[in-house]
Amino acid sequence: MSRPYLMIPGPIEFTDEVMSEMSRPTPSHVDPAFIEVFGQALERLRTVFLAGPDYQPFILAGSGTLAMDSAVANLVEPGDRALVVDTGYFSQRMADIVQRYGGEVTLLSAAPGETITPEQLRAALAEDACDLVTITHVDTSTGVLTDVKGLSAVAKEQDALVIVDGVCAAAAEEMRQEAWGVDVYLTASQKAIGTPPGLGLLVASPAALAKWRGRKHPVGSYYSDWGYWLPIMQAYEARKVGYFGTPAVNLVMALNVSLQQILDEGMEQVFARHVLLSNAVKAGLAAMGMTQLPADMAHAAHTLSCPCYPEGIDAGFLRFVRAEGAILAGGLHPVVKSKYFRIGHMGAASRADVLTALGAVEAGLRQAGYAVEPGVGLAAAQAVLA
Repeated sequence: MSRPYLMIPGPIEFTDEVMSEMSRPTPSHVDPAFIEVFGQALERLRTVFLAGPDYQPFILAGSGTLAMDSAVANLVEPGDRALVVDTGYFSQRMADIVQRYGGEVTLLSAAPGETITPEQLRAALAEDACDLVTITHVDTSTGVLTDVKGLSAVAKEQDALVIVDGVCAAAAEEMRQEAWGVDVYLTASQKAIGTPPGLGLLVASPAALAKWRGRKHPVGSYYSDWGYWLPIMQAYEARKVGYFGTPAVNLVMALNVSLQQILDEGMEQVFARHVLLSNAVKAGLAAMGMTQLPADMAHAAHTLSCPCYPEGIDAGFLRFVRAEGAILAGGLHPVVKSKYFRIGHMGAASRADVLTALGAVEAGLRQAGYAVEPGVGLAAAQAVLA
């Protein structure tokens, strides 16, 4: 391998076809061929999220944080009550955004590595009814996977809107937006969606659009205001010219390719592949003597793994892993960041990729002075993959 392989929780490695599309000459954003591409990308995004034809996709130039901002800016008005299901760093970012737009936030917090159950949410809402519930599908800082289906069902018992941050989950973890009652599902291009960084993506339900249309106050963000973007998205999907701000043309072209690759594989197969790769990685890490930050593997994400450092090992060992061919990420959650590291395995990740990462971890541990039996992690992973 001529360079270390990128195995962090985003950006990820992208397919050759996506990168080739990125390199094409940039067309006009009103070129008929590009209008067709943008329209296809909107339709494909809706399909990947398993949302119905009356759900509205938005493709915006920006990061996953912009997608979060767009959802909250349009759905939260001053005085609205929001319950934030808090499973880590990015849940807390969502709370900050809600407060920025005048929402009154109740945090329902789990300890790092723990999750929030539907029963806990039901009890919290019984004490303090809310207009909106936000959920982080996978919090990248803890590797915790939430029960979006169960939590959304509880929120709907209270007629609350549901926003789900799917930045580290979309197109990897099982997600059925319409069937599960999620009003806004959002993500960023550089994770399992499989496109270089630069696009914020979200799909809004009819109920979310109705809440936005019934606002009593103007949207507090000029750039995020759906009043400007909705006509543009509708125009592109109708294969017509629309303009508010210049789209990230090459990124949209690449996104259209990556979405088609996801759909060609099939959503059920995509979900199953991520479970298989995750199980293989976690089995390999366990065989090397490492535990995980998530307290229970039943709520451990399938898009990344968060192994705890063995005794006597710290983040310095990641430089040895890089020298062995894999770039991994250190911890992120401020309370426990020195205790664990992170391995991303999402998007176009393959069996060979996760074996490369595990082999590099094993070699890196030995170089850092931790005794690990040669090949034990790889054997455990291969047993799962077989």
